[in-house]
Amino acid sequence: MTTRSLGQFYPVDSLVHALDPRAKILATAVFVAGLFLIDSMAGLLFVAATLAVLVAVSRIPAGTFLRLLRPVLFIVALTVLIQVFFSREGVTLVGWGFFEVHSGGLRQGFFLALRILLLVSSAGLLTATTAPVALADGIEDLLSPLKRVRFPAHEVAMMMSIALRFIPTLGEEAEKVKGAQAARGADFSEGGPLRRARSLIPVLVPLTVGAFRRADELAEAMESRGYRGGEGRTRYRELRFRKADALALAVTALVLLVGILL
Repeated sequence: MTTRSLGQFYPVDSLVHALDPRAKILATAVFVAGLFLIDSMAGLLFVAATLAVLVAVSRIPAGTFLRLLRPVLFIVALTVLIQVFFSREGVTLVGWGFFEVHSGGLRQGFFLALRILLLVSSAGLLTATTAPVALADGIEDLLSPLKRVRFPAHEVAMMMSIALRFIPTLGEEAEKVKGAQAARGADFSEGGPLRRARSLIPVLVPLTVGAFRRADELAEAMESRGYRGGEGRTRYRELRFRKADALALAVTALVLLVGILL
């Protein structure tokens, strides 16, 4: 638990942690959908400020939460560079021959980068403040109306929660394999992109084998404990939708509305 990544639960007592998981899932879904309706930098900055307040209320350390964004930094940087290099909107700021940087491309690049960071941050806040079991229960309850058409709501919720649970585990195992290969003389930093991609094969092969091994062990452990799907299963803790949960949904919608208007 020394380094946290997207998908890990941060166990502390806070107002955000105490919310019903169904309310947090719905609020995250509304938040993600609303981000695509905001078309101004002012609106995104307002939403980003609100999200920063939520992180503070959740009592997750800022440094720990920022580490959740590491996996997408490459995508964010690539998005900015594509907009800066290929967009020809606005005033020319810098020009060297065919290479030009325009104000519109720079603005659009930072706008898209901020939107991506907000998308990942909202998902990270959901998983960091909701225990995997509670998250699975919330997803199952939200999908329960589809059981009438024989949709496996429980199984889908279980698979999603297991996938989120094993994201950090696979990340830690990848680092261990990479360190072991480096100790045996493997170099992952020299050469061109093709050579670097080939050098990752010794990491991907044992990582894939380990993932299948973990899946088999998990399946055997669940079967040995009598797991047979969601039919007839009960819960130790029943979910309760309270006034605070309805208020959280209303505040989310209000924040997005203000962001859209801005």
